[in-house]
Amino acid sequence: MNEDNPIVVKSKAFALRIIKLNDYLVTKKLFTLADQVSRSGTSVGANVREATAAQSRSDFLAKMYIAFKEAVETEYWLELLHESGKIESSHFESIVADCRELIRMLSSITKSTKDGTQKRLPDNS
Repeated sequence: MNEDNPIVVKSKAFALRIIKLNDYLVTKKLFTLADQVSRSGTSVGANVREATAAQSRSDFLAKMYIAFKEAVETEYWLELLHESGKIESSHFESIVADCRELIRMLSSITKSTKDGTQKRLPDNS
């Protein structure tokens, strides 16, 4: 399902990276931060996937906008982890680049859907 939809693929891959980051943070006993970044980071993909089963354009837009907001929140948690020295710069740069790519993609999707330039809902097959 949705293997050829770039936002679905990238948001799921990002969620898997967040799960691995969560595991690392838990080993460092950073439970609160692990929980926060895990919730928002995995929510991006969940909302994108839910959007692919939208019943209407407004339903699709609402789910994609939630995914966008969750990605922005995740970027914040990643910045806090980095700026507080809890994750190394090299790891931060890699994962935040993925997060920012999702933010750009989701921004584009929500803008084009809101403007009505997206003619139909994504293929659910």
